Amino acid sequence: MIALAVAGMLVFFVAPLAGLVQRAPWREFASDLTDPATRDALRLSLECSLAATALSVIVGVPIAWVLARTEFRGRSLVRALALLPMVLPPVVGGVALLTAFGRAGLVGQYLDRWFGITLAFSTWGVILAETFVAMPFLIITVDGALRSLDTRYEDAGATLGASRFTVMRRVTLPAIAPSLAAGAALTWARALGEFGATITFAGNLPRTTQTMPLAVYLALQEDSGSAIVLSLVLLAVSITVLAVVGRRVFANRALPASA
Repeated sequence: MIALAVAGMLVFFVAPLAGLVQRAPWREFASDLTDPATRDALRLSLECSLAATALSVIVGVPIAWVLARTEFRGRSLVRALALLPMVLPPVVGGVALLTAFGRAGLVGQYLDRWFGITLAFSTWGVILAETFVAMPFLIITVDGALRSLDTRYEDAGATLGASRFTVMRRVTLPAIAPSLAAGAALTWARALGEFGATITFAGNLPRTTQTMPLAVYLALQEDSGSAIVLSLVLLAVSITVLAVVGRRVFANRALPASA
C-alpha cells in the first residue's frame, strides 16, 4: 500500500516534467533560445532576479537578526508581516504594491511628485515585485540559522570589546554562511520564477518588464513550442538551485553519535 502511494506521488510530480520533455520541439530548441525576444527576457530575468536577491540580503539579514536576537513587544506580528508574502497570492501582492507604489499610490504619489520616480510598469518595478515575494525565503532561513547558533561565540566576542557590528561581521555571519547562501539561492530562484506580482505591478513590456515567466505566458498563447522551450530553461535553473541548496543544507549535518 505504501509503495503504491509513493508510486502515485512520483507519477503526479514526474508526469508534468516528462510531458515538457516529451513535447519539446528539440529541432527548434537552439533557434528559440537565440531568438532576440527570448534573449531579452532571459537577460532581464537574470538582472532583475539578481538585483532582487541582493536587495533581499541587504534588507532581509538585519530583519532576521532583529527577529532572532531581540525581544520586543509585537515581535510575533512583525515576523508574521515579514513572512506574509510567502502565503499571499502573488496577484494580491501586485495589487498591494500598485496601491502603495503606483503613481497615485500611498507612497508612489510622493515619489513621483517630489523626486520624479515612477516604479510601477518599470524595470525597478520588476525588482521591487520580485523582492517583495522572495525576501521572506531569506528571512525565514537566516532567522532559523540564527536561532540555532550557539550564542557563546558572540558573547565571547562582546566580552573582548568587539562592537555589536563587529561581532555580527566577524562571528555571526561566517557561522551562518551556509544557511545564508541557501537562503539567497532560494530567494533568487523564487525571484526568477515570479509572475503574478510582476505582471500586476510592472506589466508585460518587452525589454522593460517582460521576464521569462511572462514570456512563457505570452508564448503559450501564440506558439506552445516556444513556451515549452522557455519552461525547460526555467526548469533546469530550478533543479540546479534545488540540488545546490540541498547539498549545502544537508551535507554538513552530523549523524547522531553512537552509544
